[in-house]
Amino acid sequence: MDATRHVIVGTAGHIDHGKSTLVEALTGTNPDRLEEEKRRGITIDLGFAFLDLGNVRFGFVDVPGHEKFVRNMLAGVGGIDLVVLVVAADESIKPQTREHFDICRLLGIPRGIVALTKSDLVDSEVLGLVRLEIDEFVRGSFLEGAPVVPVSATIGAGLDALKQELLRVAQAVPAKDATRHFRLPIDRAFTMKGFGTVVTGTLVSGALKAEDEAELYPQRKRVRVRGLHSGGQPVTRATAGQRTAVNLAGVEREELQRGMVLAPPGVFEPTARLDARVTLLASARPLKNRAQVHFHQGTAEAIAQVTLLSGRDELAPGGSALAQLRLDQPVLVLPGDRFILRQISPVVTIGGGIALDVHAHRHKQTDKTVTSFLETLERGAHQEVLAAFAESSPLGLSLAQIIARTGWTEAEIRQAAQKLVGGKQLRVVGEQPFTVASAKIVTDYAASLRAAIDEFHRANPLLPGIPKQDLRARAGRTRAEIFATALDDLLKGGFVAISGDLVQRAGREIALSPEEAKAKELIEKEFGRAGLTVPSFAAVLEKLPVESKRAQKILQILLREKVLVKVTDELVFHRTAVARLKDLLAKYRKERGEKLPIPVFKELTGITRKYAIPLLEYLDRERVTRRVGDERVIL
Repeated sequence: MDATRHVIVGTAGHIDHGKSTLVEALTGTNPDRLEEEKRRGITIDLGFAFLDLGNVRFGFVDVPGHEKFVRNMLAGVGGIDLVVLVVAADESIKPQTREHFDICRLLGIPRGIVALTKSDLVDSEVLGLVRLEIDEFVRGSFLEGAPVVPVSATIGAGLDALKQELLRVAQAVPAKDATRHFRLPIDRAFTMKGFGTVVTGTLVSGALKAEDEAELYPQRKRVRVRGLHSGGQPVTRATAGQRTAVNLAGVEREELQRGMVLAPPGVFEPTARLDARVTLLASARPLKNRAQVHFHQGTAEAIAQVTLLSGRDELAPGGSALAQLRLDQPVLVLPGDRFILRQISPVVTIGGGIALDVHAHRHKQTDKTVTSFLETLERGAHQEVLAAFAESSPLGLSLAQIIARTGWTEAEIRQAAQKLVGGKQLRVVGEQPFTVASAKIVTDYAASLRAAIDEFHRANPLLPGIPKQDLRARAGRTRAEIFATALDDLLKGGFVAISGDLVQRAGREIALSPEEAKAKELIEKEFGRAGLTVPSFAAVLEKLPVESKRAQKILQILLREKVLVKVTDELVFHRTAVARLKDLLAKYRKERGEKLPIPVFKELTGITRKYAIPLLEYLDRERVTRRVGDERVIL
């Protein structure tokens, strides 16, 4: 098993402070790949290089320092494990030093080193003053107490010391979890002769193998991984923390752009609206409610409208608030992802944030329940987060929906669900697919079912029960799994009885009024006397002491009790008449054989064709007879 640890290092600092020169001196690779960069002597776009020290492979992401190319810098700084803040000894702290450093802090980069470049151009006294300025500059930040290493890329001074510090700091970088869903934000796309379409990026989570199926988000285009490279070498598998080049099948170069994300097919859902915790830099202007800003996450960029929650009109410099961001185009973002906000004009970094609910609904600005919900998501415990999502989802959540909304693995979801089920906060309402719902939602829906059943019985005292489909419609729209679970709870609790498709209150019996009981008796007698020449039901209704609607329900009771037998919608017979007919046919078969022409059937029963054909078709359905040509065979 490969014991190499992969650590991504990002550079940061002002233009012309020697970032690219330092990377080349450390790695032997010039990260400036564009002809314009080499001609002008400045970094315009991202550059990449690798350095092997011991069992650690460092992947360097060299970013441009010019203020015009900060958006390119932002595309490369996501996913880095440590930063090398480059400060030139002859110039000290400059504007882009501050902006790059602010971006690193906002992105939550946990560790780093300060490289004091061009140290050979100043004397020891100036070098000491610059170190004091750096100490003051990083105080209270993640770089407080970080090593400050004077170097000179031109004469090679301090490079060994810087390498040793890189190796030491790298030991604090936690191992990556390759079991998570893979995500590779694309920072470059090109065509390579003999290979075809290639994309590159830092694999921020999971693992990717050759021949894997993948999907390009947010466009939702399916592709296949033809091959992988990392550090200039072909590999069969890439894991989180590696700079990775992916040779793709199924897509042309023209279809690709920076900002897309390569991830598992059918797993995630891009979003154009998310809830987040937003933090404003102390140096920024106040952020007005509904202000538009540039939004940067991973390698993606969009325009966002920021709606401050909790009724705020503005966010003060240095403050933080919960907010909803509406993007002008969909991006793939997961909870916990950090992002940067830059002012529309002039374009400067003003703050950043962390995504909380990536598939947020529209909120009223003063809705306090949203605040408590988002604060629960912000705390980050899987169990609490899943409970909060379930409580806010009246239709329940499938496994696919939870993954798309959280980015968790199936194992994490099932583990959290098991704990919540044990605590009676959650119900597993389905396994194929795995589906959960808040225990309260299931209980409340069961109460709605009971109320709907009771209301049905009040309105329909002569009907035994309500069909399940009608019951679900009356109780309110919900997922089929929640309906089935709530109904099963009522059945197990002894509150309802179910017969076939009909649901009724447990222990309920149909109680007929004296008039209804008399009508029932009259209906039965009329059909009993009629034999096989039954009257129309309309003719029977005229003799009844109840109105037509109630009479129809009494007829249904007789049909359910199998006192009457429905042959067609228009013809109903008494069960004794049908039984006598079957006996008659059995006797005929014994005495005269199995063949039964229609005329003989009419003569035998003494009925007209009006009754004969429907009765024969009924007997066919009951498998008493079988039609053969124009005759019947008695079975």
